[in-house]
Amino acid sequence: MDNVFTNRLRKKNFSLPEAYGSQFVKRVFQRKDMLFALAALLLFAGLSIFAPLLSPYDPNAIDLKNKNLNPSEEHLLGTDYLGRDLLSRILIGARTSLSIASGVVLISLFLGTATGCAAGYYGGFVDESISRVTDIFLSFPSVIFALTIMGALGAGVFNLMLALSIVHWAKYARMMRGQVLSIKKQEFVLSAITGGAGDFYIIRKHIVPNAIATLFVLATIDFGHVILSIATLSFLGIGLPADVPEWGAMLSAGKEFMRTAPYQTIFPGLAITFIVIIFSILGDGMRDILDPNHEGGEID
Repeated sequence: MDNVFTNRLRKKNFSLPEAYGSQFVKRVFQRKDMLFALAALLLFAGLSIFAPLLSPYDPNAIDLKNKNLNPSEEHLLGTDYLGRDLLSRILIGARTSLSIASGVVLISLFLGTATGCAAGYYGGFVDESISRVTDIFLSFPSVIFALTIMGALGAGVFNLMLALSIVHWAKYARMMRGQVLSIKKQEFVLSAITGGAGDFYIIRKHIVPNAIATLFVLATIDFGHVILSIATLSFLGIGLPADVPEWGAMLSAGKEFMRTAPYQTIFPGLAITFIVIIFSILGDGMRDILDPNHEGGEID
C-alpha cells in the first residue's frame, strides 16, 4: 500500500485493515453507482443460485416443433433453433458463468498472493525467478494463451477453469510483489523483524493484511474480464461442452439467425454486458475509495 496512505493511517492510531473495515462501508454507501451495482450483483447471484428452481423449462429440452419462437407468454424470451427455452438457458448460463469465474478468480488470487509475497519479501534469486516467470505469462495475449491451453486440454468445466487460472494469476503476482516491496520497508515490519518474528508470522500478520485490499480491487475488475474470456472461448466452440448452457455459446448458436430471430443473440449479449458493467463499476468504485492517489480516493 502507498507509503503516504499507510503513514496517515498510522498517525490516526489504527491499522490499515481496521481503516478499511471502519471507513470502507461508509464510503460505499455514499456512492449511488456502487449501491446500484451491488444490488444488481445480488440479483444476478440470486438468480444464478436459484436458477434450477426459477427456470420454467429444462434448459436442454429439445422441442423442434417450437424452434425459433418469438418471445411470448409461454416462452418469455423465445426459443432457440432447437426449441430450447431461452430464459431457462440464460438463468442456468448465469450460474455457469458466475461459478466458473468465481473459481478462476479465487485460484488466481491465491496463487498470485502466494508467489507475489515470496518474490517481494525474500527478494534475490526468488524474486528474480518468479518475476521472469510472470513476465513470460504476461507477455502472451490472454485470449490467445487461453485458446492454446484449451486446445491442448479440450473442452470442459475443469479444463476451462484451469486454463483461465493459468492465464490470469500472473497479474495478481505482479501487483502483490509491488505491494510487498513497499510494505516491508515500513517501520512496523522492520520492528517485527528486529523483534525476532518469523517470516511466516510477518507475512501473515503484517504483509498480507495491508496489501490484500489492492488485490481485491483487481479481482473485482478481473471478474468481468474472466466472464468475457469464458464467453469468448465458448463462442469459439472450445470452452464448455454443448450440453452446458453458457452465454457465449448461446451467442455463437444465435448468430446464424440474426435476421430472423435476433433475440437469440440480444438477450445473452445483454446478460454478458450487464454483468461486466456491474463488476467494472464495483472495481472502479473500490479503487476510488482505497487508492489515496486517485481522485476522491482518500479514506478520511
